[in-house]
Amino acid sequence: MTKSDKDQHITLRIAQEPKADELLARSPLAALVGMLLDQQVPMEWAFSGPYSLAQRMGGDDLDSHEIAAYDPEAFAELFTTKPALHRYPGSMAKRVQQLCQYLVAEYDGDASAVWAGVPDGAELRKRLNALPGFGTQKAQIFLALLGKQFGVRPKGWREAAGPYGEAGSHRSVADITGPESLAEVRAFKQHAKQAAKAAKRAAEQ
Repeated sequence: MTKSDKDQHITLRIAQEPKADELLARSPLAALVGMLLDQQVPMEWAFSGPYSLAQRMGGDDLDSHEIAAYDPEAFAELFTTKPALHRYPGSMAKRVQQLCQYLVAEYDGDASAVWAGVPDGAELRKRLNALPGFGTQKAQIFLALLGKQFGVRPKGWREAAGPYGEAGSHRSVADITGPESLAEVRAFKQHAKQAAKAAKRAAEQ
């Protein structure tokens, strides 16, 4: 996954750490795992996780088959060893393992097969939504990430990604291309969170 449809090398600035971003750019599984970890922690922390995990497993990439077959307790320890890979390392280790077990069962362990040759955006969203740990929002955000930064653009991909597919938006990790856009996305998320709290308070009054 190092090249887009235009045969150009992909450069990511999501983790804000060169080696972690390089892994995300070339490894479909690392990108999926980063997206899975992206909840209740800063985006850079989540998307640095795959690189840290690969290092702790003694390799330069992640392997679905290896993770799926890993002893659950030992795998959880890879997450909990300080510095922990997530705010909730135990539960996220379980989710990552479940994701890899699903990929092995449904796609022979090939993460890129989830989107390779997909006929349209609706089908891609359906496939992503079926992944363990991927709700509708996470599926749409990852779909937008694939379209905006990886060149995976089946017919109707923007519509399938919902608001996250909008051109020029700063709603999610799909829109992060450097420190400035990261700050803009973070500001958008903070504003949305405050608006949701205000709406909840108004409804309770």
